[in-house]
Amino acid sequence: MPMHSAEAVAHAPAPAGPEASGLDQFLVPATVSLQERRPLTLKHGDTFGVFDRNGDIIAGPGSPDGLYHRDTRYVSHFLLTLEGARPMLLSSTLRDDNATLTCDLANPDLFDGDEQLILPHDLVHVRRSRFLWQGKCYERVSLRSFDEDTRTVRLLFDFAADYADLFEVRGTHRERRGTHNPARVDGASVALSYTGLDTVTRTTTLSFDPKPQSLTARRAVYEIALPPRETQLIFIEINCGVMAETAGTRRRFFVAMRDARRALRYASSRAASMATSNDIFNEAARRSVSDIYTLITETPEGPYPYAGIPWFSTVFGRDAIITALETLWLDPEIAKGVLRHLAANQATSFDPAADAEPGKILHEVRYGEMAELGEVPFRRYYGSIDSTPLFAMLAGAYLERTGDLATTRELWPHVRAALAWQESEGDRDGDGFIEYGRRTSEGLVNQGWKDSHDSIFHADGTLARGPIALAEVQAYGYGALISGAEIARALGDEAYAGELTAKAQALRTRFDAAFFDRELGTYVLALDGDKRPCRVRSSNAGHVLFTGLALPERALDVVSTLMDPTSFSGWGVRTIASIEKRYNPMSYHNGSVWPHDNALVAAGFARYGFRRQAARIFEGLFAASTYIELRRLPELFCGFPKQRSNGPTFYPVACSPQAWAAATPLSLLQSCIGVSFRPGSCEVVFDRPVLPDFLHEVTLRGIRCGEGGIDVFLRQSGPEVVVSVLQRSGGSRVVTHA
Repeated sequence: MPMHSAEAVAHAPAPAGPEASGLDQFLVPATVSLQERRPLTLKHGDTFGVFDRNGDIIAGPGSPDGLYHRDTRYVSHFLLTLEGARPMLLSSTLRDDNATLTCDLANPDLFDGDEQLILPHDLVHVRRSRFLWQGKCYERVSLRSFDEDTRTVRLLFDFAADYADLFEVRGTHRERRGTHNPARVDGASVALSYTGLDTVTRTTTLSFDPKPQSLTARRAVYEIALPPRETQLIFIEINCGVMAETAGTRRRFFVAMRDARRALRYASSRAASMATSNDIFNEAARRSVSDIYTLITETPEGPYPYAGIPWFSTVFGRDAIITALETLWLDPEIAKGVLRHLAANQATSFDPAADAEPGKILHEVRYGEMAELGEVPFRRYYGSIDSTPLFAMLAGAYLERTGDLATTRELWPHVRAALAWQESEGDRDGDGFIEYGRRTSEGLVNQGWKDSHDSIFHADGTLARGPIALAEVQAYGYGALISGAEIARALGDEAYAGELTAKAQALRTRFDAAFFDRELGTYVLALDGDKRPCRVRSSNAGHVLFTGLALPERALDVVSTLMDPTSFSGWGVRTIASIEKRYNPMSYHNGSVWPHDNALVAAGFARYGFRRQAARIFEGLFAASTYIELRRLPELFCGFPKQRSNGPTFYPVACSPQAWAAATPLSLLQSCIGVSFRPGSCEVVFDRPVLPDFLHEVTLRGIRCGEGGIDVFLRQSGPEVVVSVLQRSGGSRVVTHA
C-alpha cells in the first residue's frame, strides 16, 4: 500500500541532504525478503500474528515474526521442538476463510547422546491448529504415533516476549526502553509483562492444558506417552493483556473457534457472491473476499478494513476509502463504516506535529509505546493530501449506491468541513489546486499515495520541491466537488450544489491547461512548488480518468499512453513508464505494479468507454495471481516485462494480505461489466458489459439495490455479453445498455 507514514520511506534508501530530516528513523530495512521466508499470517481485530511455515515465531534482525496487539509484539519467540529438534514440515495451509492456520509436521530422525537412533523419522505426526479471537491466540497441538510400540516423547515449547514497538520491528532504533518485570508462574500458566516508558504495563499470559510436567518463564515441557495410533492433545492460549475468562483453556478453544468462524461467515455474508466459468478465478475471488473480511476490524462506528499485514494492520484513511470504493458495489456496509469512523476522527484544530488542520481526514492511527511518547508522529496523523477529498468522494458514491439519506445527513457536516479544507488549507497558495507540504521535519515529505521520498520528480530525475500539487489529487478534489454537489442536491440545498458544480467545472478547465502535456500524450505527474510541471509519464494520469476530471478528448491519449509497452508490463500498468529517468522495476513507487492502482486506472478507462482496455488490465493481474500462493494479489510486485511461461517478479517486502489489493479483482470485474445502481428506482444497470478472455460466464447472487436484490447471469455470446435475471426481489430490476 502507499507507504503510509513510515510506509513512505519503508523500502527506499534514506535520502541525503535536507529531505532526509525526520525520515531515516522510520525506515523498514529490506534486509530479509518476505518472499524468501513466505510467512503465514492471521488477524482478528487489533491482533495479528506472523508465523513461519512450521507455525513457530522466530524473531530476529529483519524478521517480522511475532504475535502483535495494538502495535506491540506480545510474543517474539514461540518454538515447538520434539526431543530438542524441530519437526519436519509436511504442509502449512490457511482455511479458505482465513480463520485457521494448520501446520502438519513429522518427527525427524532422533538420536540419543551416543548418536544412536531412538526414533526413526515420520512416526509421530504433529498437527498445529491456530486462530486469533478477541485479543487471544488459541492453539491445539495434536500428536499421533504411527509406531508399533508405545512411545514417550519430550515436547518443548520455548517462548519469549520482547514487547517491541512495531516501529522497532520495522527498524527504528530506540535509545531507551521500559522495564521487563519478573515473570509469574502459576501451575499451568505463566505471565510475562513489561512496563513501558509510557507507564503502561503490557502483559502476555500463556496458559497450557493439560498442565506441563515443567513450566518456567521461558519453557513448557511435556513428557507424553503415545500408544500406537492414539492421539494426545495439548491446548495453548496466549492472552495479549485482554480480560481473562473463567472457563478452562480446552473449552475456551472450541467456543472461540466457533465464534471466530461464525463472525467471519456473518460478516462476509453481506457481500454479493460470484461464481464464474473459471475455477482458478473463483479461487482468487474467494480469497479476495476472505482477505477483505479478515482485515476488517469492528469499530464503534462500523466495519473498517485495516490496511495490511504485517506493517499496516491499523486504521489508514486513504487505504480504507479506496478499499470501500472498490467493494461498494458488493457490500456498501464497508463504506458506511469507513465514512462514520473517519468522520468521528476528523481533525477539528491545528496540530503541526500531526499535520492536522480543521476538516482533514486521518492518514494513520498508532497505539504503540513509541506513538504514545511522540517518538514517532503517527499516534493520530493527518499527513495525507488525498484522504480528505477521497472521503467526500466516498460519501457521494455511498449515497449514489444506497440512497441512504439518513447516514448522508449524519455525514454532511463532515463532508462540508472536508470541502472547506480543500479550498483553504488544502490550497496553500490560492491557485485553485490542492497541494501538500509537511508542517514539521518529522512529517512525511510526500503525502500522496506514492509517498516514497523519491517518488515525485522531474523528467531529468531531479526531486520536486514542494508544495506539490499531484495530478490525481486534483482529480480527487474534482470528485469531491461533484459528490458534494450531489449530496447537497439530495438534501435540498440547490444553491450550494450549484456553487460546487461551478467550482468543479472551473477546476476542470484550469487543470487541463496546467497538467495536460501534448508531447507526453498524458497528464504530467505533478506541479512543483514553482508551478513547474513534472513531465513524467505515470499511472497517476489514470486516476484523472477515474473521477471524470479529464476532458473527453484527452481520454484516448491517456489510455494509449498507459497501455503502451513502456507503461503496461503485461501484468499491469507500472507506476511510471520504463523510459522515465527514475524508472526502476524493483523500486517501491518508481516502476513497480500496484494492483489497487491498476483497479483505479481500469475504472477510469471504463468510465470513458474503454472497457476492452480495462479487461486487458484485468487479464494481466489475473494471470499474475495464478503464480502467487493462495491466488492472493500482494501490495505490489516488480514492474519487469511479462515473459512467456514465467510469472511476475515479486517485491521482497510487500504486505500480503493487503486490503486494497485484495479488493482489486472485485473492482476490475465491476469495471468490465459496467454495473451501477439507481436505488431510488431499484435498478441495477449494466452498461456495455465486457468480459475478459478468461471469463465466459459470471453468476452474481445477492446484489442489493434499494429494498430489494437480484441474482444475474452474464454470458459471452459472440461479440456481446448477455445479461439474464435469475431472481429478483423488492421490486428490483435490471437495465442493460448494449
